[in-house]
Amino acid sequence: MTDEITQAFSHPSERAKAIADGAPRDRISMTDHVREVEIGAFQAERGVTQKIQFDVVVEVETRAESAADDVDRILSYDTIVEAIDGALAAERVNLLETLAARIADSILAHPIAARVFVRIGKLDRGPYTLGVEILREAPKGRRRLRLLADAAPHPIVVYLSDAAIHRPDLSRLLDRLEETAAPLILCVDTPIEAPPQAAHGMPQRRIALLAIEQSAWVLAARDPRCVVVDSRTELDWAMKQGQISVWAPSKLVLDAVEGPGLDVIAPVALALWLADAFEAQRVLSFGAAEDETPHAFAADALPDLPALS
Repeated sequence: MTDEITQAFSHPSERAKAIADGAPRDRISMTDHVREVEIGAFQAERGVTQKIQFDVVVEVETRAESAADDVDRILSYDTIVEAIDGALAAERVNLLETLAARIADSILAHPIAARVFVRIGKLDRGPYTLGVEILREAPKGRRRLRLLADAAPHPIVVYLSDAAIHRPDLSRLLDRLEETAAPLILCVDTPIEAPPQAAHGMPQRRIALLAIEQSAWVLAARDPRCVVVDSRTELDWAMKQGQISVWAPSKLVLDAVEGPGLDVIAPVALALWLADAFEAQRVLSFGAAEDETPHAFAADALPDLPALS
């Protein structure tokens, strides 16, 4: 076999050695780490777990840290494990490529990580391993010290009943909310018409979520400031940009590793779950009356629900 083929099918640690340039770097590796994970793009892969194997090799920028014999000055094995744990806990993903990239990005956030090889394989799909392997390098010229992440914004979550969505003074209501100068996430009720009924819980849950999303689009059509969003990334970006977001819940609810529970499909309960996940300043609720004072849920009244990573 050619050197290229040998490298392609070698363990990531061997590949790291083969393509090293300049002075050799120290390498930290973790191999044969097997986890039970729900992952996959096909419907048959939802609701079930598969055995996934992780092999990770990290090259570090300096060899001086290990001589100090100080665990706080090195990239420890825990950094690799925590990167895997964090990527798995954040949300359900469809593709191994996505999972591998998130693990690599997390590891490269460490100030001395220079290059990382991540190999992930599905062990249960046949008498073979299906997998991907990626190589990522730290950005050139990055700061040596780890930067503190931008402080996450704390929004005001606003629940609008079906009647509130159709208020004639909706624009004035949004004006009042914008005066708070806080990021706004609007959560909506289902349409007044009853949604179709399914014979099983999981299909009915999807129908209920889609009904909420119908209302979200109705609201967005009434005021151009309202933008329907469905992912954590979009919500984070929108809050930082001062955009009014209307939450379409299906993606976050279905992809959450620890969601609000299969029986939680009531719009108010989902709004409270989202508020808890984003550590909202306040949760307000509006009905049909044009001059009403909003009902505010007290912070200590928020339910004890799992965090949305």
